[in-house]
Amino acid sequence: MKVEQVINNLKGRFPNEPEYHQAVEEVLHSIEEVYNEHPEFEKQNLIERICIPERIFTFRVTWVDDKGNVKTNMAYRVQHNNAIGPYKGGMRFHASVCPSVLKFLAFEQTFKNALTTLPMGGAKGGSDFSPKGKSNEEIMRFCQAFMLELWHHIGPETDVPAGDIGVGGREVAYMYGMYKKLARENTGTFTGKGLGFGGSLIRPEATGYGNIYFLMNMLKYKGITDLKGQVVAISGSGNVATYTAEKVIELGGKVVTLSDSSGYIYDADGIDSEKLAYIFELKNLYRGRIKEYADKYGCKYVEGGRPWSEKCTIALPSATQNELNGDDAEMLMNNGCIAVSEGANMPSTPEAVEIFLKHKILYGPGKAANAGGVSVSGLEMTQNSIKLSWTKEEVDEKLKSIMNSIHASCAEYGTEKDGFVNYVKGANIAGFMKVAKAMIAQGVL
Repeated sequence: MKVEQVINNLKGRFPNEPEYHQAVEEVLHSIEEVYNEHPEFEKQNLIERICIPERIFTFRVTWVDDKGNVKTNMAYRVQHNNAIGPYKGGMRFHASVCPSVLKFLAFEQTFKNALTTLPMGGAKGGSDFSPKGKSNEEIMRFCQAFMLELWHHIGPETDVPAGDIGVGGREVAYMYGMYKKLARENTGTFTGKGLGFGGSLIRPEATGYGNIYFLMNMLKYKGITDLKGQVVAISGSGNVATYTAEKVIELGGKVVTLSDSSGYIYDADGIDSEKLAYIFELKNLYRGRIKEYADKYGCKYVEGGRPWSEKCTIALPSATQNELNGDDAEMLMNNGCIAVSEGANMPSTPEAVEIFLKHKILYGPGKAANAGGVSVSGLEMTQNSIKLSWTKEEVDEKLKSIMNSIHASCAEYGTEKDGFVNYVKGANIAGFMKVAKAMIAQGVL
């Protein structure tokens, strides 16, 4: 395999899809050497088969707003690869949703799911519909219209969607309710469901908690066993960011930033448990803006900015893709940052990743570090299948075990001759090899 030749071929066949091209290129550069050690991969044209989604559903969603106006949105489901299990991946409702973004997310999800040790393939879906500013009734009508088209293509052993940006427990419940009515079955077809109808404890917390469990595994290499004395910058203020902050505070770290699409806050005194409780109320109960925190506590607020210029020892990007660029990475290095662990999907640009690796800091890429969310989704599928519920402590212990296993796989494949662990390389090779071996074993499909 020659990476540039493969990339140029994909760009020619699928133009104007920069996020997808970026994700594929990052993985292929990591696995090139290992791939070329397996002539059976090339013989079966495995690289092209693993890069191109198995199928993509594209459809229009027509719904009626509260004023009686008929609205339309575009929607998609990318079923990327099911070599190791049913398709699994979230639904995203956001104006930025397009085929390129969903193809990148489904491609990443395939390898992330492989790392979890659970039998799940990779998928992603969503719509350019935004729940912001919509009433509950409008969101319900949209979700029901969305499922009228999609329900044929999903199922507990076929494709199991979950939440993502713009899709929380409310949206999952509306979609699952409609699916259940249409399919006439009550199964674990969605994850992220309410606790009263098949959901799992700590699912909302899982991505944030899992990121910190992965981070702590990385920090052990430096002899650090807790977060006392660590100054932590976090982006975002949704579930991932807030539960990340909760776990950091629990382990003794000092959280100084959070953000949303309008800007970020910097609290030099630290966001403690009491202040974090206000943010949970602010964001979850009435969907307020992070600026209201600055108004309440009198801390610094930067409109339209990102928090990476603030001094910290640990950075946890937990908002969205490509939110941390090369200039941000240089600022983090200059300010003494020793670790970056990604709570979001591909939040660091290629230039930023190159800087992290050049400085040989602890860098946990999203497909490994933020796999906690889909891991607990997998555990929710198991609970639904066996018709039992586990306690919070049981789920948390299983999550820790999975994140420890992911870290061990990354270290196995990513440790270099000088002892430095390249987690990007390790995560990509570990995930790729599991999917590739399954595809080879199953023949040309």
